[in-house]
Amino acid sequence: MEDDRSNIHELDLEKSDRPVWLMKSPVVVAKAWGKQAPSSSSGFNSLAKVVESVDPLQAETEFFMEMVGAEYGNMPKSYALNMFRDFVPMGIFSEANLGDPASEGKVEHKFDMKPHGEDIEEYAKLCRERTSKSMVKSRQIQVIDNDRGVHMRPMPGMLGLVSSNSKEKKKPPPVKQTEVKRTRRDRGELEAIMFKLFEGQPNWTLKQLVQETDQPAQFLKEILNELCVYNKRGSNQGTYELKPEYKKAGENDTGGE
Repeated sequence: MEDDRSNIHELDLEKSDRPVWLMKSPVVVAKAWGKQAPSSSSGFNSLAKVVESVDPLQAETEFFMEMVGAEYGNMPKSYALNMFRDFVPMGIFSEANLGDPASEGKVEHKFDMKPHGEDIEEYAKLCRERTSKSMVKSRQIQVIDNDRGVHMRPMPGMLGLVSSNSKEKKKPPPVKQTEVKRTRRDRGELEAIMFKLFEGQPNWTLKQLVQETDQPAQFLKEILNELCVYNKRGSNQGTYELKPEYKKAGENDTGGE
């Protein structure tokens, strides 16, 4: 029996030691970059400019990103890159059109991309607009012209139906309680929903937010750790509230309206 080696591909390790940066970007940024067509000459587009700021007195380094081009509309243009010092070693791989895999390098720095400065207010406003659009119901009610109820009558041969002149009603079988398995929403969409909830009520418990958003508790905790502070004492003990920078963005946006 001959071995089928047609699906075997060699891994290209020529760039395996090249240092690369891994960055988690907001959903709106990722979608905008995905729509950019590559340059015909080089095959790449200049999407943004990274600025490194060094404070010699504090011996600290900060990174910022400025979007390049005017095709981003009202999307925030300035972002802060929060660097993670400790993360699991990772590598980057690619796959060509012919299915040949290649190593593109190993992750040297990992960043979390967030709006910076005045753009925080614009990003909060963009999230609220996206939430409002997602809450628009697309359901429709159809009126049946036939008011004689023909379509609702039991037809011959249908089992398990009680006739209209029967006085006894058959009890439905008890429904077995099963554990609800919640599906994660898009991260950007969930952040927008959270902003909307905190606009109406400043303090929420984790249990309340799970019920309101129908999201897994662990996933909600990840979002809450980024957007909120947890009250360990005081009158609001055991609840979450927005961080001051997000509260300010929401108040300024409401005042403008």
